[in-house]
Amino acid sequence: MRIVRIIVVLSMVVCWAGAAESGGTNQDRKKPWNENQGERLYNGIVLPEVWPPNDIDPQNTAPMPVPYLESRPQVVPIDVGRQLFVDDFLIETTDLKRAYHRPKKFAGNPVLKPETELEQGYSKNWEAMAKGGLWWDPAENVFKMWYDAGWVNTICYATSNDGLTWNRPALDVKPGTNQALPADLHPDTWSVVLDTESKDPQQRYKMAIRLRTLYPPGLQKGGLSMTSPDGIHWTNRTTMGFAGDCSTMFYNPFRKKWVYSLRSQFRGRSRHYLETADFLAGAKWKPFDLSAQKRWMPGEPVVWAAVDRDDPQDRMLQLTPQLYSLNAVAYESIVLGAFDIWRGPENNVCNAMGLPKITEVNFAYSRDGFHWYRPDRRAHIPAERHDVWDRGYVRALSNLCCVRGDTLWFYYSAFQGDADRTYRIHSENGMYCHGATGVAFLRRDGFASMDAGETAGKLTTRPIRFTGSHMFVNVDASQGELRAEILDVAGQPIAPFTLDHCRSIHANSTLQQVGWADAEDLTALHGKTVRFRFTLQQGSLYAFWVSRDASGRSDGYVAGGGPGFTGPTDTVGRAALEAEAETGVGGNR
Repeated sequence: MRIVRIIVVLSMVVCWAGAAESGGTNQDRKKPWNENQGERLYNGIVLPEVWPPNDIDPQNTAPMPVPYLESRPQVVPIDVGRQLFVDDFLIETTDLKRAYHRPKKFAGNPVLKPETELEQGYSKNWEAMAKGGLWWDPAENVFKMWYDAGWVNTICYATSNDGLTWNRPALDVKPGTNQALPADLHPDTWSVVLDTESKDPQQRYKMAIRLRTLYPPGLQKGGLSMTSPDGIHWTNRTTMGFAGDCSTMFYNPFRKKWVYSLRSQFRGRSRHYLETADFLAGAKWKPFDLSAQKRWMPGEPVVWAAVDRDDPQDRMLQLTPQLYSLNAVAYESIVLGAFDIWRGPENNVCNAMGLPKITEVNFAYSRDGFHWYRPDRRAHIPAERHDVWDRGYVRALSNLCCVRGDTLWFYYSAFQGDADRTYRIHSENGMYCHGATGVAFLRRDGFASMDAGETAGKLTTRPIRFTGSHMFVNVDASQGELRAEILDVAGQPIAPFTLDHCRSIHANSTLQQVGWADAEDLTALHGKTVRFRFTLQQGSLYAFWVSRDASGRSDGYVAGGGPGFTGPTDTVGRAALEAEAETGVGGNR
């Protein structure tokens, strides 16, 4: 018995030592989020001391838990960005009905299609697909796009003033063409981020690229992280840790972290996560177990995301879906995610038919940059599944969308395929053929609305705090009415911000000021804990926020940006609406 006790004690010591080395066990981290003592975020969420979490069970097919919704902050600061209704984070009580919305594809798609020799590719498969990124550059007042030109061929660069007509400037990388990638590199998947906050002008653009050799296309060559002053000439080549195909990266400005979204296979196609404050130094992560069967060790990416049991099968293919890719961007007060969901068929079937696999874009929402809330499992940007340019392989860009006045522009890429094998690629495979780029439109903040019919309904927020001075809403009450009041902690209206004093709103506006008689602004409530209560009849409420001034600026993030914006956040308010109106493209939507 004494020998047994010694063995048990030694085993416990070894376990404790291993836990200390790895930052604690999964069980150590399972405490209520209201007891967290880690980093405090802009929205009042406090993270666990150990971050990112490594307690995701790779075999659990239940939807990802979202702990900040189960244990919400007592008070939510709302100084950053428009406050969206994609979840219940801000809602205390309501009898309004929530509806989720999808973008509408542009009737004039595609806006970029293969036309040049580079875009035809070495195998004549015809591809001009903007997957890597599309950003508004406020320094030059122009849209910039990076796109795949030819399958596994190169990356090209285009610019546009209106987002619809794209110019291919002649560059010096390959003289006479718009190639923006050195000739010795051939891309698999990649991301480009315009880093307007970079202190080094030589690193204003960041690229993470997973490489392939020219032949054969499936040979894994690892990847590089690189920087550039202009998005054309790339230096500081830094070898990344292992990355499976479709690995990407994005920037989380709320926490000032670069995030590598790494392809793994713990539950079919799935994702591991790695974050770093230093884009180049952080690219050298340790090798990790793609199947997540081995114990996580410090320095390795952590298990992150996959499809779950709520993701529907394709009604025709009847295959278990998988997570093909995951991109994200900061939008207003949330991290907006795009889950590219694979529906099938498998590659060998697509090869035989010469048709693209079916992938579609599904939106996801996060307030901590790691945990995803996915309430609406429809395809937000679907594959058409018949012989048109976006028949299948629909993919989101790394920046997801741009903000154009009242509208969000979601660019996406897709393949038509070549069932007749008119163009041959990789053993007569036409699945990766006729790739192009299109765009779809959604109302600004229009992911979810809180709706009321003929009977008026109410929505009361949880306790909030702000330092702004002017309340704004994004609302469609053109056939009805919206009014608001401000309550104290006990739920009593604060004069003069009462319902009776509120000026009724009968408008359809993405930037509508809320005002009260006998109240010039909200300065008297600075720093106080209050609640907002909205009363709505025959209308839809999309967002609310308190602006620093009467311009309606939100100081939230604007994804890929757009005309009028001077940086990564909305510091201009109504001026962005005016700048977009000057582009003259409104009627083309």
